[in-house]
Amino acid sequence: MENDSAPVWFAMSAPYRRELRAKEFLDSKGVECFIPMKEALVERPGGAKSRQMVPAIHNMIFVHTTKERIKQLKQGVNFLQYHTRPVAGKNVPIIVPDCQMQQFIAVTTAANESITYLRPEEIDIKKGTKVRVHGGVFDGTEGYFVKLQGKRSRRVVMLIEGITAVALTEISTDIIEVIG
Repeated sequence: MENDSAPVWFAMSAPYRRELRAKEFLDSKGVECFIPMKEALVERPGGAKSRQMVPAIHNMIFVHTTKERIKQLKQGVNFLQYHTRPVAGKNVPIIVPDCQMQQFIAVTTAANESITYLRPEEIDIKKGTKVRVHGGVFDGTEGYFVKLQGKRSRRVVMLIEGITAVALTEISTDIIEVIG
């Protein structure tokens, strides 16, 4: 990171499904964070089932703050850890670019039931074509047009490298622009 005083989106882990606890902690400190949520059928004590919003990607939270502030927040907190990637023999925190994070938030909050969350290794981006969606709920979203295993048609997949991928619902090809 060139400018340590500028806020960035850190991809972080909250092990043992403590992402909601981490969000509560960060909210209490006035720090912006995001957990992708989905609606799921949850069994309650006594056997009753109800539909509730639950984290779509377990143990994952995105935190928007400065490098110095996240260091301070992590001290003494065991439920907030960096997602890292190797760079020149060192593990460095994964930072998601602002524009990519804005698209990810828009996509995951706009159409809860029409998207599928994938691990990056579940798709072969090399076989895909880079595209931008024009129109509809996903207007402006950039991703890769790929064929997913077990699906009949191709889908636009938005990738946060090394973290997750989101496959959008089937999209008409007349609103997709191929980009270079």
